Amino acid sequence: MTDLDVDLAVIGFGKGGKTLAAAMARRGARVAMIEQSDRMYGGTCINIGCVPTKALVHDAENGSPDVPGPERYRRAAERTDALTTLLRGKNFAMLDTLDTVTVITGTAAFADPHTLTVRAGDDTLRVTARTIVVNTGADPELPPVPGLRESGRVVTSTELLARTERPGELVVLGGGYVAVEFASMHAAFGARVTLLARGPRLLRSEDDDVVATATEILTGAGVTVRTGATVTGVEDDGDVAVVTYTDQDGVRRTARGDTVLAALGRRPHTAGLRLDAAGIETDARGAVVVDEHLRTTQPHVYAVGDVNGGPQYTYVSLDDHRIVLDDLTGEGRRTTTDRRAVASALFMTPPLARVGLTEAEARATGRPLLVATRRVADMATVPRARIVHDPRGLMKAVVDAETDEILGVTMLSHDAHETINTVALAMRHGVTASEMRDEIYTHPSMTEAFNDLFANLRPA
Repeated sequence: MTDLDVDLAVIGFGKGGKTLAAAMARRGARVAMIEQSDRMYGGTCINIGCVPTKALVHDAENGSPDVPGPERYRRAAERTDALTTLLRGKNFAMLDTLDTVTVITGTAAFADPHTLTVRAGDDTLRVTARTIVVNTGADPELPPVPGLRESGRVVTSTELLARTERPGELVVLGGGYVAVEFASMHAAFGARVTLLARGPRLLRSEDDDVVATATEILTGAGVTVRTGATVTGVEDDGDVAVVTYTDQDGVRRTARGDTVLAALGRRPHTAGLRLDAAGIETDARGAVVVDEHLRTTQPHVYAVGDVNGGPQYTYVSLDDHRIVLDDLTGEGRRTTTDRRAVASALFMTPPLARVGLTEAEARATGRPLLVATRRVADMATVPRARIVHDPRGLMKAVVDAETDEILGVTMLSHDAHETINTVALAMRHGVTASEMRDEIYTHPSMTEAFNDLFANLRPA
């Protein structure tokens, strides 16, 4: 066993951890970046999350219609692999080229509050650090459904992304972001897709009219959507898997596919870290318990990114690094409570994005409301959607009737993932609905939809 003594040890190469490591190294700190796999330099987003999925979505939307779906998918998968390989190398170099950073490939576990044992094969390294950051992310979750773990045709999103062969028939289990995104993307590549969602509808955090429109778009793209579907078993039958489920009326039904994607949530990755050896608490789901400064029950140990149980977004992990950096080198004033109007985006086609409250959530506050709901196809002053041949979807705004404060905006439309950031910035800086309505936007753009949307507010 050899020893390494550093100022900062980061477990996991994800967004928050790697950015913090680089920032501290540039300030002269001795840093150890520990990553269990050389295939994960750069973290989940680059390797098995945001980047590869969005690259595939882009190619699904823009591939040549003259090329058969399986071949288009193979080309897209190869391009995506080349992209992730490039970014993985750049992320490794980002830290490895810094004089005070040591990148270690191995599996880390706590030996005590300040000591980590890192193992790689027969080699063991003991790392002692003044500050430790846990940045190990989250893993796809497989619930205890009979046959789900045993089937040779059930895959997680990580496993499906690693394939260059497109499924012929894909059964997707789940009704959230990952399930809908993969269903939409594979349907665009020509796969026959069945989506089985346990709840009474997809995307349970969105308003009913938004979900209805999203479901209409999915079915129009060829996805068979079954809600109220409780999966009771999975069994392989030759070249296919048979998924047994009961529908909302309790009737037993089956869905068949050569591939079954289990998109049933993600669980914080804390197994094997031996957090108990350091006196670090976790919650019932295994997430590391943190305070508003992202400090664990050991104040010199922080948890950033998906592992702390917060929103599982790369940009939230990036903001986590700002909070920890301020705690270590600044005045310690930044906290998670500072976050306001953080947007989210689901990359179906067209994308669904939201910031702030839904109409249902806003009504629950008891505030007097103004609401505008506009179908994109009816917005004559927003030709951009028709220019790009996609006028599907809707936009929705919820505003406080007394103060003109924007409470929330949902956009299911072309470029929603980009335009939602304009609303988020406006909300964070107190821009009113009337100001958004009367602002000057470029033409033809999707942003100018705000002229129309906020001009159509009506009492709820």
